[in-house]
Amino acid sequence: MPEGKRGPTEPPSVAAKLAQAQAIVEAQGGRLTTLRREVLRLILAAETPIGAYDLLARLRESHGNAAPPTVYRALDFLLVSGLIHRITRLSAFMACIGHEPGHAAQFLICRDCGEVVEIAAPAVTAALKSAASQRGFTIAGATIEAEGVCAACAARA
Repeated sequence: MPEGKRGPTEPPSVAAKLAQAQAIVEAQGGRLTTLRREVLRLILAAETPIGAYDLLARLRESHGNAAPPTVYRALDFLLVSGLIHRITRLSAFMACIGHEPGHAAQFLICRDCGEVVEIAAPAVTAALKSAASQRGFTIAGATIEAEGVCAACAARA
């Protein structure tokens, strides 16, 4: 943006992640349209996982005619591209930029404050693959959601 003109600003980390997402999508042969980029920006800017209808409400602030199918199509694209995760337990989405699409995802969900943290637990992934292999099953993707209480909430209790 030219100097002297003001527009919506985003934290540098969001801008950097959007640029990284753009590169990932282009490398996959896809296109991060304006709407897909805006949905991803809203997810990146959210402090906690965000639901589709909350995204729609925020999207309508800049795209007044946005409809649920518009948001769901953008979310589907972002999921397939590996840029976001769906947190089933919360019916919400959170960003995941820089991992391979379909990587094994494990989440810790605090039932008190709603914080969600993605963790890397290779031993969990290995144990799951081993158990599946013993049954002749090949895992195409796995998401584990563990619910409990985070350290901050436990300390307050």
